[in-house]
Amino acid sequence: MKKFTFLLLIVVIFSNYISAQSKLKSGPMLGYNEMREVAIWIQTTEPAKVKIAYWPDSIKGKNIKSVTKYSPEHSTLEENVNTATLILGNLEPGVKYQYQVIVNGKIQNTNNKTEFTTQSLWQWRTDPPNFKVLIGSCYYGNEPVYDRPGRGYGGEYDIFESMNKVGANAMVWLGDNVYLREVDWFSRSGILHRYDHARALPQLQPLLSSMHHYAIWDDHDFGPNDGNRSFRNKHYTTEAFKMFFPNPPAAQSKEEGIYTMFQWGDVEFYLLDNRTFRSPHYRTTGKKEALGDKQIEWLIDNLKYSRAPFKFVCVGSQFLNPVDKFENLSQYPERDSIINLITKENINGVIFLTGDRHFTELTEYKRNGTYPLYDLTVSPLTSGAYKGAEKEENTMRVENTIITDRNFGVLEFSGERTDRVLTIKIYNSKGELQWTKEMKAKELK
Repeated sequence: MKKFTFLLLIVVIFSNYISAQSKLKSGPMLGYNEMREVAIWIQTTEPAKVKIAYWPDSIKGKNIKSVTKYSPEHSTLEENVNTATLILGNLEPGVKYQYQVIVNGKIQNTNNKTEFTTQSLWQWRTDPPNFKVLIGSCYYGNEPVYDRPGRGYGGEYDIFESMNKVGANAMVWLGDNVYLREVDWFSRSGILHRYDHARALPQLQPLLSSMHHYAIWDDHDFGPNDGNRSFRNKHYTTEAFKMFFPNPPAAQSKEEGIYTMFQWGDVEFYLLDNRTFRSPHYRTTGKKEALGDKQIEWLIDNLKYSRAPFKFVCVGSQFLNPVDKFENLSQYPERDSIINLITKENINGVIFLTGDRHFTELTEYKRNGTYPLYDLTVSPLTSGAYKGAEKEENTMRVENTIITDRNFGVLEFSGERTDRVLTIKIYNSKGELQWTKEMKAKELK
């Protein structure tokens, strides 16, 4: 009887909202997570008015209505492929919340999780929390009518189900998160269609709602293959990227670019933009750059100021691999400049996270008198894998870390505040562990 009464109360509370059929096309997707604020992205099937109701998970029964809060209401628009990022504010740190997506006044049915937990206020109180972050790059979703003729380039979409089973607090998408095609590049509608098509994959939906998502981009979600600052429609792809990935606010609110950062627990992630400011690779005059002076200055300022035991610099192109091939950043003077600045400024705990290359490997750059720098490349998710990578002469490759099948990575953080440990794990598309490596923060000083 008590169970029946509880259920009846819930029905009464939300009687004006219940929907027989969901108006959600994609999502909900959890975006950035702060102690006081969380972003949630949704996409509706048609233009609509949307908002989110949320309440602490600890509140039960008739008390839910009295503590329920609502995000500001937004209108999804056809011109923006009916997407919206909703900001949930006035949250408490370290609290688990339940939420409901409301479209045109009705609660939406979803088979995916509708809950999140804000980051905890651990500073000056406890050791940092243990947590996990998924990483991966190169997600290609086949659309045969617009793909190149022949066998589809994408596949093994069940990798997203494997990632969801492994589980994590957050995920960092390391670029090529969609693959713009020739038919897409030169129109806003084409660019939005590609992002829309990639996001709607059924296997992806549970992953979107089960952890918080952050992203950088590389050439294929920026524009044409090997795209650079000359791309005519980079303002449209910037708009699309921000429309589909609810990152924290960009570091350069009044300028071009998408670079920003976020902190999870005691660890920091710097999300770089290696396309907006990139000069054409084969130019023989002018300054050769991939990141630009202003972004580099911002990065070094932040790294120097940071007290995080691990500082991850996320960038689309490989950073440390010395092979002068494809779009490796070893081809750019900025790479040596950044390494020299990290060394001269005596910055601890720096690790690079990269994608792009359609294979996975760990590169170790040894420096005299200080700790080595590492570049963990993780690729691809669903794009074609590069089987020839094993023959590439990366003289800095850590032995037995190359993977030439579809895969993803997990970063696990554990230990006391003064003895933090990073454990890297690489899984294949079926969720089978391929290799693991442990690093202590004390070793990166």
